[in-house]
Amino acid sequence: MQKALAPEISTWPDEDPQLIGSQCGACSATTFPRQQHCPKCSKSEMSDLLLPRRGTVIAWTTQGFPPGAPYAGPTGKDFVPFGVGLVQLGDLIRVEGRLTENDPAKLKFGMEVELTMEPFATDADGNELVTFWFKPV
Repeated sequence: MQKALAPEISTWPDEDPQLIGSQCGACSATTFPRQQHCPKCSKSEMSDLLLPRRGTVIAWTTQGFPPGAPYAGPTGKDFVPFGVGLVQLGDLIRVEGRLTENDPAKLKFGMEVELTMEPFATDADGNELVTFWFKPV
């Protein structure tokens, strides 16, 4: 069985899932994940906003070692390096996320990517934990 690692951040298991951010009604600032108060103007006029599925990689790196706590993925010999990208989603927001590509020779600044939901780890009950990734288009 598959379960969302963080069900509150996306519309998964929709067929074409989107990340759920929020936008301030007072100053139009956009956040991801959702927030109750605006980090720009401190007002509590935030409403949910479905973020675009496609974006552009503006920065990237590869993670060659397991992250620190609260990381819940593979470690030791099971760890596989992964790409991490800062993705510009339209004119709205930049989101940091895993990339499905981890080969530095294939990662490019300005490359177009699309949101996908992929298994990340397995929980104690044997469920696959699914989270968001960005894959090259």
